[in-house]
Amino acid sequence: MLEFMPLILFATICIVLMFGFPVALSLAGTALLFAGMGLGLEAIGIDANFDSGYLAALPNRLYGIMTNQTLLAVPLFVLMGVLLEKSKVAETLLDAMALLFGAMRGGLGISVTLVGMLMAASTGIVGATVVTMGLMSLPTMLKRGYSTSLATGTICATGTLGQIIPPSIALVLLGDVLSSAYQQAQLSMGVFSPKTVSVGDLFMGALVPGLILVVMYMIYVGLVAFFRPHMAPAADREELMAELGHTSGLGILLLKGLVPPVVLIVAVLGSILSGFATPTEASAVGAFGALVLALAYRQLDWATLKDVLRSTTHVTTMVFLILIGAALFSLVFRAYGGEHMVTELFESMPGGVVGATIIVMLVIFLLGFILDFIEITFVVVPIVGPILLAMGLDPIWLGIMIAINLQTSFLTPPFGFALFYLRGVAPPSVPTSAIYRGVVPFILMQLSMLLLLTFFPQLATWLPTQF
Repeated sequence: MLEFMPLILFATICIVLMFGFPVALSLAGTALLFAGMGLGLEAIGIDANFDSGYLAALPNRLYGIMTNQTLLAVPLFVLMGVLLEKSKVAETLLDAMALLFGAMRGGLGISVTLVGMLMAASTGIVGATVVTMGLMSLPTMLKRGYSTSLATGTICATGTLGQIIPPSIALVLLGDVLSSAYQQAQLSMGVFSPKTVSVGDLFMGALVPGLILVVMYMIYVGLVAFFRPHMAPAADREELMAELGHTSGLGILLLKGLVPPVVLIVAVLGSILSGFATPTEASAVGAFGALVLALAYRQLDWATLKDVLRSTTHVTTMVFLILIGAALFSLVFRAYGGEHMVTELFESMPGGVVGATIIVMLVIFLLGFILDFIEITFVVVPIVGPILLAMGLDPIWLGIMIAINLQTSFLTPPFGFALFYLRGVAPPSVPTSAIYRGVVPFILMQLSMLLLLTFFPQLATWLPTQF
């Protein structure tokens, strides 16, 4: 039984997390418990196949996490997202898009998708986008006769675009993990001058698949409106303008709502894609730009600033605590020989690298039903990443595949966070079952995107080679 300790450790972590205990403490506490068991068994003369030397690397691991320049982008992008949420840029933008497209069938759904895309490219925070869209657009869509499942599904799915469209916090975290995994894979292959993969590479690789997903969503809403017009009826523009309370013209509203976020997106993504700035430097530009926008919209006072800084600190400390817990888990897992066990399992798997990749993607998808994307990124990817990359997979392609797979974890019940966010702000008249039904087509579209990337990997790998 002792030879299966790595699997028992992994299963125990999943069970503890399912009970709802804090992620960081669950990872660190369970790892320490198993490390103590290994040391105790060795002390009484039982060979537990536990190499305690791995634990000596913990101080260096923790120091590396706290001094990692790439991870500095996390608090800055969070600050940028929270500031934009408070500045009500999304509210003006959504009103403008609703007036522009609302007069056509399915127009409100298309408006939500486009605004969700721009919000994703501005904030990269799923929760903020879903809550903002749920509060602002769901009542209007329901009042205009939209199907409850279509309206809620569209809002949830477009909110998750923040996972894949840069600047995404998920891509920042995944990029850091994959960078270490790629170097580890090359060293295991005898390459002592390893190539690197950066967060910027993942940003560029995610751009085309992210835009394709946006187009898929809009085509789906358009098809539903065409074949079932009662589910997505057209709205009267004059009535919509009166309801939204805007007296200025559509052009002025578009100018006020569209130009600021687009300028900010160009400043952040443009500086990364052009090579003028690293993602960390661009995150500082984005945070400053969001601060200027909040001041320009007169939405920033001392109380709001304190709230913004508190939210940013809360999210940042959560991420770094999980990182520390995951580092300890990874060391204990390897001390029990878990890495060798997984390597042997993958090498003996039928289908070689293809079979191994399919199994990993399936495991990540299933884990998404019960675990958060941060937990999967820090627990699963460091285990399987080096092995898959050593088998010859492109790190950018693998990163985008994992990112889109993790995107589905926000939509898959019972623990899909986008479902919870929307449930929290949706009217009581909206049944939870309608929200669950509404996201199913969008989950299928995300899985279709995985298939598309499988057969056409250039969708993720082409753009990074152009810069």
